[in-house]
Amino acid sequence: MSKRTEQVADEMQRILGDVIQTELKDPRVGFATVMGVEVSADLQHASVRISVLGDDAARKETLRALNRAKGFLRKRVADELRHMRFVPELHLKLDTSLDYSLHIDDVLRQVAQEREENPPQLDENEQ
Repeated sequence: MSKRTEQVADEMQRILGDVIQTELKDPRVGFATVMGVEVSADLQHASVRISVLGDDAARKETLRALNRAKGFLRKRVADELRHMRFVPELHLKLDTSLDYSLHIDDVLRQVAQEREENPPQLDENEQ
């Protein structure tokens, strides 16, 4: 990514995060966080990764509601980024990387607990 596209992506992430948290009034939108934005080199498209807390049904409903609000979200980005001639088309995607991180954390915690309960036995020759 060029410096320009990186700056646009960072600014869009900030704007979209604020708008989703403070301005969207749709009750179907659960606790959603904008994890990242990747903007195409021609600034025509933006892939927005969104993490949603909750079960699969809640995540799908939140993503559906956000997709319905895409026009509003894009307009708010346009209002904030007035220096741009064209505002990228938003492509919302569910980001599950946080789930994976939490799963790994749980596995490591379980391993630590098992080692504490059953410490490894060392042979007398190894001591």
